[in-house]
Amino acid sequence: MSEAAVLRVLSDSEIAEIHEAAITVLQECGVFIDYPRALEHLASKGALVDFASRRVRFPRSLVENALKTCPSSFILHDRDGNPAVRVGGDEVHFATGSCAIRYQEDGSARSSVAEDLVRLVRVADALPQVELQSTAVVAGEAPKTLADTYRLYLVLKNSAKPVITGAFSEHGLWDMRSLLDAVTGGQVEDAPCAVFDVCPSPPLKWTAIGAANVMDGASAGLPIEFVSMPMPGAASPATLAGSVVIHTAETLSGVVLAQTVRPGARLVWGGAPVQFDMRYGTTPLSAVEATMIAVATAQMGKYYGLPTHTYAGLSDSKLVDAQAGLETALSGLLAALARVNLIAGAGALDFVGTQSCEKLVIDAEVCGMVQRLLRGVEVSSETLATRLIMELGPGGEYLSQAHTRRWFKKEAYLPGPVIDRLDRKGWEQKGGTGALARAREQVQRILAEHQPRGLEPDRASGLDEAMRRVMAARGCSSLPFVPGC
Repeated sequence: MSEAAVLRVLSDSEIAEIHEAAITVLQECGVFIDYPRALEHLASKGALVDFASRRVRFPRSLVENALKTCPSSFILHDRDGNPAVRVGGDEVHFATGSCAIRYQEDGSARSSVAEDLVRLVRVADALPQVELQSTAVVAGEAPKTLADTYRLYLVLKNSAKPVITGAFSEHGLWDMRSLLDAVTGGQVEDAPCAVFDVCPSPPLKWTAIGAANVMDGASAGLPIEFVSMPMPGAASPATLAGSVVIHTAETLSGVVLAQTVRPGARLVWGGAPVQFDMRYGTTPLSAVEATMIAVATAQMGKYYGLPTHTYAGLSDSKLVDAQAGLETALSGLLAALARVNLIAGAGALDFVGTQSCEKLVIDAEVCGMVQRLLRGVEVSSETLATRLIMELGPGGEYLSQAHTRRWFKKEAYLPGPVIDRLDRKGWEQKGGTGALARAREQVQRILAEHQPRGLEPDRASGLDEAMRRVMAARGCSSLPFVPGC
């Protein structure tokens, strides 16, 4: 089968140039790490640490040795311990966007609450094109001290799919680990069902929380996804190449930190590049330049032999409109053609600040069409169908042929009711609605009919108990959807 060609925006020699530039930055400039434990640890491993300025410089050999111990791929499992997706190679998987603070319904956005996250998770659970969940929105009811843990709890309660998440504090990672231990029966290291996003602070800085999450995630056996955020002209050079150098240097510093804590730690070379729009001071993730940086950084990740991730397949529009459709499709398609392993963004609007169930079901069709494109064109004696063509000859009728019955469902991606393919008369008879109205109907249908796979009673009660323990430790007496409190 001939798969779609892999998109590249960097030649091999340009990749080597960027690598050398990043090594130079790490050796001569270094990164700022606002976390004494990380400074002491890196100094003990051969980094050159100025404790007064908290500046860390990395010898080339330290970087190269760290890269040698990184796994090139790993398996993410579902909540129930079944292998779900392989992260690595040229495999492409789509996930919902994460960490929004607003939920949009019927064109109106408001601060998100727990019920919104439950709706998003249950809708995503029903969409086979979206293989991973994320902790898509914050739940406003939760205090800041357990906002991260509560998001993960709601996802684990409502879907078995693997999840991309992240901690907001040092203790948050361990609280979340306790939920994963409860739901997996202590198999979180052997059969991980969650990836933890950790973000450096551009340019070339790690906060105490970020550095702690890298070190603790590695020691706890949790897969870590680095999400560097180059911002051309604001937090990285205005040039795309310079922004990739910043991304590479930041991420390599994270690789060293994780691999020196635990050689073999599972890492993902991720990112959330943006284009800084000087006219408005905004940071569109769906700008074509942002996606070009994403493709370039994915090439760097593949050069180092690491699994890759990016934010794409999303939009900066405030509405589920034509802009949302074109930005989502363009960025998602380009990232997929670059074979980025994890593409996070489905459902996201407004600089990933807003999530919409209606957009999520539309985006799922984008994901499905892109996956079909990646599958390519199968060429064999059966698919060439030369004998059939000759048998039927000029003017032949193919509709009733057994060959047609064997192949039409295999060859075509058949979208759901959100995508209109009726003739005009049929469309008018169905109400003559647009995509957004059909998406609303699809969301309502899923929420009314879809039943996510439930947790076994023992594991469900264990998860509830783990959440209640975290709440008690953080001084919270009750939260929606947590029974017994």
